[in-house]
Amino acid sequence: MIEEIYNYFTIEMLYYWVNLGVLPFWMILIFFPQSNLSRYFITSIFPFMVLASTYIFVLYKSYLNSYDFNNNFSLYLSLENLSDLFTDKSYLMLFWIHFISINLFVGGWIVKDSYKFSINKILIAIPLIITYFIGPIGLLIYWFLRIFYAKKINLYD
Repeated sequence: MIEEIYNYFTIEMLYYWVNLGVLPFWMILIFFPQSNLSRYFITSIFPFMVLASTYIFVLYKSYLNSYDFNNNFSLYLSLENLSDLFTDKSYLMLFWIHFISINLFVGGWIVKDSYKFSINKILIAIPLIITYFIGPIGLLIYWFLRIFYAKKINLYD
């Protein structure tokens, strides 16, 4: 039974499930940002525990497949080394889980922060959708929206 589950979750299948699994979190953040479901389920630690477990599973599968983890540190040496790392599906999947987790965290932060300034949930949907696709730009758009509602520029908070 365990062997069948382990064999089912290939890197390609994990990619499919991670992408599909994160969509309900984003739908709740976008359509119901001020609900209790969002507050207690999405902006809590729960989605990150699931994503971290997936990350650990990919690390474990990579370890069993004799992946060279020392080679990961070469990504800081040149853009070409980074490009070479992305040719490995295990590394690419680790990166993708990392990317999805950070974007979801930022989306949760946007929702939590918007409570402080009573920003309209329809307006919050725009930076949330952009954050889902291209995280930093969505965060920047939210920051401009936040300046308008807070009536001050705050570079830290």
